[in-house]
Amino acid sequence: MRKFLTAKWSDLIMANYEVDPKMLASKVPAGTELDLNNGRCYVSLVGFMFLDTKVFGVPFPFHVNFEEVNLRFYVKRLIDDEVRRGVVFLKEIVPRYAIATVARIMYGEPYECWTMSSRRDDLLVSYEWRKGNRSGRLSVKRGEGLGVPANDSHGSFIIEHYWGYTARGRYRTDEYRVEHPKWDLYSTEDQFIDVDFGSIYGSDFSSLTDQKPYSVVFATGSEISVYKGEKIR
Repeated sequence: MRKFLTAKWSDLIMANYEVDPKMLASKVPAGTELDLNNGRCYVSLVGFMFLDTKVFGVPFPFHVNFEEVNLRFYVKRLIDDEVRRGVVFLKEIVPRYAIATVARIMYGEPYECWTMSSRRDDLLVSYEWRKGNRSGRLSVKRGEGLGVPANDSHGSFIIEHYWGYTARGRYRTDEYRVEHPKWDLYSTEDQFIDVDFGSIYGSDFSSLTDQKPYSVVFATGSEISVYKGEKIR
């Protein structure tokens, strides 16, 4: 596979909600199945920074550093003795129209362009996004370092999915690989989530508005590589 995109993902806040698997059944791409953690099914609201972004090694002016907030869930694909654990994006919000348009039209990814802002310092990390009368905010105070999560732990499950899957129709699924080292995690304090999930992500997810997350984790992130996608055969 050829590297399509390189960047640094930085200051990741991941708010993880336990949901009924039936909520996601119709959204699972062909050729994959839901990936559960100790029998629990999660969707995650993730805010982070894209930094030093390059496409095929080329940086594009005004599209190098930007925020992203996405809502995702977890799937796996079984190939002989290999288990490929991946994510499916329900919506990806960025502040650059060109990025959203290219990703949506050329790659089938559910990107949208919203007005976004962020604050990141040694204590507080926050992300805000707004479009019309809809808005969201996700923020935490970074707590103590927890190190790299143990294998088979909840934290490991959330961050160690190295594949992405995109439904390109009822019977077609595209698969791409994401490469990065294991991340150190941090505890979080003063978690603040102000999101009307129903208005932003659809009525299927409206119940999350008043639901307390199962967990909220924070990672400083790392350099990443995203490889060009291929159709599942």
